[in-house]
Amino acid sequence: MIDPQLKRGLLDVCVLSLLRRGDSYGYQIIKDLSGCIEISESTLYPILRRLESAGCLTVYTVEHSGRLRKFYRITSDGIKVIDQFLSSWPEIQRVYQLIKECAGDDARAVSE
Repeated sequence: MIDPQLKRGLLDVCVLSLLRRGDSYGYQIIKDLSGCIEISESTLYPILRRLESAGCLTVYTVEHSGRLRKFYRITSDGIKVIDQFLSSWPEIQRVYQLIKECAGDDARAVSE
């Protein structure tokens, strides 16, 4: 299980990445993410509102089966967020490697 703080930061980038593929709506976003990371409606919609407020996505409605469905579209600011995440990946890998290496020292530290 992913730490909630770490997961929160990753979810923003995951949602934006899905929208980079094409416009989508809430239920479809949850469905698309389910194979990668767990997310509920009560988690997704605040993320979408926050990303909209930050200018990372825009919202428009389309009629579907007699009801209006909100669709989300990534903006250039949203693409910048993804690019910033990807550019930080080497540092994230170094941190992961350090944690992994130090975790190997656990047996020694516990026995001391």
